[in-house]
Amino acid sequence: MRPVRTAVAVLMLAGATLGTTATTADAAPAEGPRTAAACPTGWGSGAKGGTTLGADHLEDIRTGQHECYDRIVFDVPGGGDQIGYHVQYVDRFYADPSGQYIPVAGGAILDIRVGAWSYDLEAGVPTYPGKVGKALPGVNISGYSSFRDTRFGGTFEGQTQVGLGVRARLPFRVIQLDDRVVVDVAHSWTS
Repeated sequence: MRPVRTAVAVLMLAGATLGTTATTADAAPAEGPRTAAACPTGWGSGAKGGTTLGADHLEDIRTGQHECYDRIVFDVPGGGDQIGYHVQYVDRFYADPSGQYIPVAGGAILDIRVGAWSYDLEAGVPTYPGKVGKALPGVNISGYSSFRDTRFGGTFEGQTQVGLGVRARLPFRVIQLDDRVVVDVAHSWTS
């Protein structure tokens, strides 16, 4: 009688294990898509923008990391949703209008121009503390997937210029929102 009970116990245990394994295996595919993001890749790497002249003042530049891209944000209070911009990849970064070459680390360089002053001419004070040729103050991009370096190019005739060093020539998009311009650089060309 004992061997029969042992055999029944082993079969019941094996059945329970098979049931648990089947349930776990069935659940695995459902968890996969929840953890893997579908990253957009159709942004392209061509120049984006239009006029860059502006009358409002740049007050801050900040960055952030996202699952699919790195982001740089230009805060222009009072700029509304019509802040001009022009963003494109360049071989070398030159400050406008001096033509001063500013080295920017990375495999590719985005020349970002935002229609906003970094200096208040009437008050005679800077509204953004950037120094030409230097890294953006208060911006730490260490550990970012796409970003490698930032350099302030200065402000001329209502546009502020920034050199953004990225890992490689990756797709990017530009978004105009109320009082800011956002540039997202994808982590890769494919999701």
